[in-house]
Amino acid sequence: MAQSVSAQTTLVNPILTGFYPDPSVVQVGTDYYLVNSTFSYFPGIPVFHSKDLKNWKQIGNVIDRASQMDFMGEKLTRGLFAPAISYHKGTFYVTCTDIDHDGNFVVTAKNPAGPWSNPIRVPQARGIDPSLFFDDDSKAYIIYNSDAPDRKPLYSGHRTIRIYEIDPATLKVIGEEKQLVNGGVDLSKKPVWIEAPHIMKRNGWYYLYAAEGGTSVNHTEVVFRSKSVWGPFVPYENNPILTQKGLPDDRKDPITSAGHAQFVDGPDGKTYAIFLAVRPYEGNYYNTGRETFIAPVEWKNDWPVINPPSNNAEYQYSVNYKEVKQKDALPQAGNFEYTLTFDKKLDPALLFMRTIDSSSFSLSKQNGLTMKLKPETIMELVNPSFIGKRQQHLYCTAETELDFSPKSEKEKAGLTIFQDESHFYFLSKSVENGKPFVQLFKSGADGKSMELLVKQPVTDASKPVKLRIVAEGGFYSFYYSKGNAWELLKDKIDAKFLSTEVAGGFIGCLFGMYATSSGEPTTNSASFKYLKYSGNDPMFKNK
Repeated sequence: MAQSVSAQTTLVNPILTGFYPDPSVVQVGTDYYLVNSTFSYFPGIPVFHSKDLKNWKQIGNVIDRASQMDFMGEKLTRGLFAPAISYHKGTFYVTCTDIDHDGNFVVTAKNPAGPWSNPIRVPQARGIDPSLFFDDDSKAYIIYNSDAPDRKPLYSGHRTIRIYEIDPATLKVIGEEKQLVNGGVDLSKKPVWIEAPHIMKRNGWYYLYAAEGGTSVNHTEVVFRSKSVWGPFVPYENNPILTQKGLPDDRKDPITSAGHAQFVDGPDGKTYAIFLAVRPYEGNYYNTGRETFIAPVEWKNDWPVINPPSNNAEYQYSVNYKEVKQKDALPQAGNFEYTLTFDKKLDPALLFMRTIDSSSFSLSKQNGLTMKLKPETIMELVNPSFIGKRQQHLYCTAETELDFSPKSEKEKAGLTIFQDESHFYFLSKSVENGKPFVQLFKSGADGKSMELLVKQPVTDASKPVKLRIVAEGGFYSFYYSKGNAWELLKDKIDAKFLSTEVAGGFIGCLFGMYATSSGEPTTNSASFKYLKYSGNDPMFKNK
């Protein structure tokens, strides 16, 4: 018989660059679907589709109607934590936690592109990071991170993994809750933040695997197994099965904070892990948020080990199966550039704050995206006129053409590089003493005001102006153009101010188109002709 020749494909990490944390993946036939956390951004929980685990296309969002859920009054780093996607007999399920209000909930859909149902709360499952497991007998279980036994933690970060049986039709729990893991792999070592649990079944074993150590530099993935879904679960003697902890700090282009994994079978029948990790530009400083990565898994004595024999998560892996490109998909991995235009519909990856106000913007071929100036600002826990796109590279450029005639000093529109309500820079057009200016602001320490860093006059208030923000690792630079030539407004401003290390929280930076009347009512609007994005990271060069 003739040997069939396998196609070679190179998987490039991260498979989703930028703020795509807490990935969860499910395989249905030859299709793969992946979801991520969005916290208090709207729409919530993007849904990606792939045929090859390499090329991903966003096909929708789970929370895309304000009637399902909104996050008004919540900080942007609150909202939706750690969704998990599963599939059973024609229905897709996403479980998730609304951290401040609804707690754990489930939504369902027949088509993963949507529409998804309204959330159904599961109040008995107290905690975070719920996921579903469907056994061979079609019984279903919900597994989640919960409080320490009797709600009496022995130390800070002491948590448990618990399970309920759940009715897949009514999504009501059945029977009693059971604790599966106390603390983590070894309670005597005071393990912290056992979370993001999943159960899978293979060769008669139930595998319970979870993240441990918290989602920063001490992040790991650990695994336990049992002959029963109810336990007892015995930890693998060589845990953790994935971590970047303890690697040399001076390694080139480090990948850090790896964990929060989920296993999936590739098109080649081999096991892969999809997980989160980060790419710092220095130390633990990164502005791109936690990103989605992939690595191969080897089974050793019926235990899964991620990425052997190396401890280093790699930027590329070679696999023996065919690549399947996605039609009309925006690129997500490596270096890329594209221009978003606003003549027909908004790209599903664009984000609003907390909810959607469809009356506040419009799209047209002639003007692009026209946003009404709202009194609300990005410093408040509200829904300002803001539409953002993730910063997906350490080195990148975002630019737009702004058509806006400010009528007062309170009216401002432009481009912001935004981490959270009190950590951002805002490159805007406004007026002072009746004269038009391009201004650069930094969010104020009080969380209620902005500090003017620099301004330059522009000749004509009614003429469009182009705005550009350039990220270079630990710096941002800001440019404007009244015609063809770009003029530097401010060079090399501190980007660490917008890093997770400084700002805290769980989200990544966004380039946002933003228009505000700073607390006063107005009928004015601002038009953004396009949003051009280009990424150029050194770890992807010459590949």
